[in-house]
Amino acid sequence: MPVLIAKIALSAATFAIDKPYDYLIPAELAELSPGVRVIVPFGAGNRRTEGIVLAVETAENLDKRLKSILACLDEEPVLTDEGIRTALWMRERWFCTVYDAVRAMLPAGLYYALQDCYRLADGIEKEAALEAAGRSKYERQVVELVSVRQSGLEAAQIREAFGTKDPGPALRSLLGKGVLALETSAARGVGDKTEKLISLAIPPEEALAQVTPKRKTAPLRYAVVELLAGIGEAAVKEVCYFTGAANATIRSLEKSGLVTITEQEVFRRAGPDHVEPAGPVKLNREQDAAFQGLNAMAEAGTAAVALLYGVTGSGKTQVYLRLIEETLKRGKTALTLVPEIALTPQLMAIYTAHFGDEVAVLHSSLRAGERYDEWKRIRTGKAQVVIGTRSAVFAPLERLGLVILDEEQEGSYKSENVPRYHARDVAKYRAQRNGALLVLGSATPSVETMYHARQGDYRLFTLARRYNERELPAVFLADMKEELQAGNTSPLSLPLRQALEENLKRGEQSILFLNRRGASRMVTCVHCGQVPSCPRCSAYLTYHSANHRLMCHYCGHSEPMPDSCPDCGGALEFVGAGTQRVEETLKELFPDVEVMRMDADTVTASQSHEKLLARFREERIPILVGTQMVAKGLDFENVTLVGVISADQGLYLDDYRAGERTFSLITQVVGRAGRGSKAGRAIIQTFTPENDVITAAARQDYDHFYEQEIGLRKVRNCPPFSSFFVITVSGAEEGQTLRVCAMLRDTLLGWLGAEPYRGFSCQVLGPAPAAITKVNNRYRYRLTLMAENIRLFRALVAHLVRCAQADRKNRGVSITADIDPMN
Repeated sequence: MPVLIAKIALSAATFAIDKPYDYLIPAELAELSPGVRVIVPFGAGNRRTEGIVLAVETAENLDKRLKSILACLDEEPVLTDEGIRTALWMRERWFCTVYDAVRAMLPAGLYYALQDCYRLADGIEKEAALEAAGRSKYERQVVELVSVRQSGLEAAQIREAFGTKDPGPALRSLLGKGVLALETSAARGVGDKTEKLISLAIPPEEALAQVTPKRKTAPLRYAVVELLAGIGEAAVKEVCYFTGAANATIRSLEKSGLVTITEQEVFRRAGPDHVEPAGPVKLNREQDAAFQGLNAMAEAGTAAVALLYGVTGSGKTQVYLRLIEETLKRGKTALTLVPEIALTPQLMAIYTAHFGDEVAVLHSSLRAGERYDEWKRIRTGKAQVVIGTRSAVFAPLERLGLVILDEEQEGSYKSENVPRYHARDVAKYRAQRNGALLVLGSATPSVETMYHARQGDYRLFTLARRYNERELPAVFLADMKEELQAGNTSPLSLPLRQALEENLKRGEQSILFLNRRGASRMVTCVHCGQVPSCPRCSAYLTYHSANHRLMCHYCGHSEPMPDSCPDCGGALEFVGAGTQRVEETLKELFPDVEVMRMDADTVTASQSHEKLLARFREERIPILVGTQMVAKGLDFENVTLVGVISADQGLYLDDYRAGERTFSLITQVVGRAGRGSKAGRAIIQTFTPENDVITAAARQDYDHFYEQEIGLRKVRNCPPFSSFFVITVSGAEEGQTLRVCAMLRDTLLGWLGAEPYRGFSCQVLGPAPAAITKVNNRYRYRLTLMAENIRLFRALVAHLVRCAQADRKNRGVSITADIDPMN
């Protein structure tokens, strides 16, 4: 007799054992379909775990070894066929499990928490259970615990009662003897929000006729019926608000058969409360040429990639709006990604003004309920346009016609957690599957993207002038060596201070950029040179003046700032500067001027990006100091001065992207000035004003920077000429970690000498310590493989990682792989 079998990806499966597992579909779940999550038993102990159905097949004969699905968690699929294909593709591309990919694609509100509960089996009394437990001390202890409560006891409560002893063997033994029964419940993080609706159950004339005779003695009943006779249906809370009626009045009318109460799902919205509709988008000649070319590619209905390369303030957003308008007219949907949460409120207001309620927003700062409801609006087709940060690339849009990656060069599009995907690659994959157009927009495109554009892999469209025909900001370099020689140890140079004073007199606003939070980079003893370090990481502690503590930005360790050197008792001196130090310096220089600081320490749930930026705009706060969250995408008409406090900060790191990052950040933040009718200017503070990257950024000369950089990349065989595969080994013992890393190198070199890899070009570097070798008491060593990013080599690396993870000698050691990491 034919039976139904589901192929399921399990949350409990590690990368080493990840594969589709076969489970029998019981008769009561015969309608099960792919994309639905289920609870299944897994492993020798039949531990309950969550899984997602990838496919359903029919088999002619029943395999007695197969286990059955226990329960279904979803009424309808949470992933479409495209979503399942994307998860399988991500597994092969970024060395993660299928369920890791699924978890990244779904909003947190859809996650389930599974809870195991043990109780005495039906028909088993306590005495019989104790007899079955025999002399086993731990089995008897379990029986005593479970029999106290008829409904049973949660697994966590049993573990707590056992202390350091593992109750697992006793529980499995009692389950096998039939003494205990195991029940698993699933609770979802966020529920659906509903509201009660009220409407007349009979014709309005009849309802009014019944309540009119008692109008004076029951005025509220009459008021409710009269209101409903005029408007038809309304929310119960609104009817109560407008009439003054209480819930008792509503229940009385329902009992009398005059009204009907129903429930309707409502969505928790995350967008602006009210936005005035905008007029049609007007493009200048250069923008229109770019739009026409891009729109022709989108109309073709075949997958394509284009780079929209435009200077800061050139009006790329207006081009995006026109492309989205045309996409919607064709009956398709559009997705726009931005690199920072801080950019979503401004863009959301613009998009809402043009597309109204069809716009949804997705990012990690939304409340769980808001994000879940926005996801549902997208899934049900109520939202056709989506704005969001990196994870919004998985928005469940049907008929996808356009994907826009704004500021495509930003490293924040690359996830540092499993799965370590890059949103640009996922967007390209989705565009390919849907026959959509992917537009990569930037004033400073990544070297890889510009290389592909100049090679002809992508179409290139250029916006060379600002939208309002204003000139780019005038840029001045302040040599900090000269400032030190003149006795200025402040983080602000004399030219920047003078420019700030002039701006304050004119009532114009300024933005100061420094990509380091805290007050000082580190603290050092002037006598012995000792620098306070984190006890759990190989990193110096950063001083935070707001709480007078030294903090580690890697593991979160915090300790009070000592009065003197703990080693020799000498005086402590601050070295370097962070945003807090700059803020304090500004308040000393301009005591009557309000200064706003925006970094990871000031952005909280109550003080969101949106609120801080709205205050800066509306209250015209004179000076804003911030990290890279103020460097890009922001558009403030009254900002005419930008100061880059330490342009060299990230330039001389041991990272092939250091020059690119520095050029991009400086260019982007300089572009925040002079975006309105007033001329803008920028001052870049640097110790190396002759550096090619600094001078190119000061001239806003991307083409010169690119020519220099692509030459270096080719000589060093860095992306785009090859890819970096990085295998990271971390463990509590440094010796073991290094040995495992060396073993991986030797194994890989052996494999590369055999078929089918013989002759494959691969350079193996390492083992080498990570830039920060120890983080949170775990040592990290790396192998770096320079090779072409093709399926054959990815399969080799994946096999190496699986073998290493499955090797018992590597217990306690974590082994992961990544492609082209940002750090």
